[in-house]
Amino acid sequence: MLRRRRTRGETAATDLVPDVVGGTARVDRRTKRLTKRLKAGEVAVIDHLDLDRVSAEALVACAPAAVVNASASTSGRYPNLGPEILVEAGIPVLDAVGEDVMTAVREGARVSVADDRLLLDGVPLATGRRLTAEAVAADMEAARAGLSLQLEAFAANTMEFLRRERDLLLDGVGVPDIRTVLEGRHALVVVRGYHYKDDLVTLRSYVREYRPVLIGVDGGADAILEAGWKPDLIVGDMDSVSDAALRSGAEIVVHAYRDGRAPGLERVRQLGIDAVVFPATGTSEDVAMLLADDKGATLIAAVGTHVTLVEFLDKGRSGMASTFLTRLRVGGKLVDAKGVSRLYRSRISNRQVLLLLAAGVLALVAALAVTPTGQAILAVTAARLEDLWALVLGILPGVGP
Repeated sequence: MLRRRRTRGETAATDLVPDVVGGTARVDRRTKRLTKRLKAGEVAVIDHLDLDRVSAEALVACAPAAVVNASASTSGRYPNLGPEILVEAGIPVLDAVGEDVMTAVREGARVSVADDRLLLDGVPLATGRRLTAEAVAADMEAARAGLSLQLEAFAANTMEFLRRERDLLLDGVGVPDIRTVLEGRHALVVVRGYHYKDDLVTLRSYVREYRPVLIGVDGGADAILEAGWKPDLIVGDMDSVSDAALRSGAEIVVHAYRDGRAPGLERVRQLGIDAVVFPATGTSEDVAMLLADDKGATLIAAVGTHVTLVEFLDKGRSGMASTFLTRLRVGGKLVDAKGVSRLYRSRISNRQVLLLLAAGVLALVAALAVTPTGQAILAVTAARLEDLWALVLGILPGVGP
């Protein structure tokens, strides 16, 4: 993108200079980790192949001056939604600048984006592709053409996951014991994903009345705290949950790899907190749902989780096949938060409220009628009402003495 710069006394053609935006660089290969420290006006330097919707929305919420992606924001495997969200928000995106940028740019350095170039302290460092609405639309159209291949891969990953985790899915083999009691209770599983804030607002009455077990999946625990509640259980690999949430008193279940490695366990132990380890293939939201189901929850309400096929593909990794099968496993217990907000109605109806109010008025009148002072108040009130009624009759045409 170019703009004209007019100099004093200029009367003819002007020079063209790049449209430059810049700021302090925040560098991280994990987008969700970067958004926790990215501030408005800074430049996000990420390495995110096929930028998904949730990550893009998190970046938009931070209001960066620009986003620089070492990888291609859309590879063409499937029509991912992230790039379109950034461009529609008016955030400049410099795409596919190359792997070297992740080591060449230091955290806190001053960087600028000038058209298709990345400048470090004013010196050109790398060249990429500046995304526009037209370019993103063309990428999405090309990606849709190859969607059938992605669906085939998704089906293959689903079968592979079923082969490896059939004992867990079918019989609950490997689910650890926990102290949190879920038997006979509702469970609310919160993932910091699609529209989670709106869903939590709509569920306030539900949470107040049913008191479900609140399960935060990684950063979902912070979402529960932000809503004014306290998580009962935190499940995940502990890479995006805050120390405050971990110290909130919730029971911690660390999601580990199938071979037993649990990178998040060390962090929890450093905080002096005991944790349960749950080795399983798939995502942390799968682990949370399987845990709630195995421990006897009668209903599992999900906030911010993946529901549709588009959302599964937009997550952009083969592990999403596990979420599909997990939803089949928990079956009729699982209700999406949007469904709860549409179906749930308070047990106290308007008629019951009116009857309660009428009963209160009658009780007040009865109490006044048995005391001298109360009888005087009732007499004065009755006289005032008679005067008011006479006034009304006098105003209405054709009515009155």
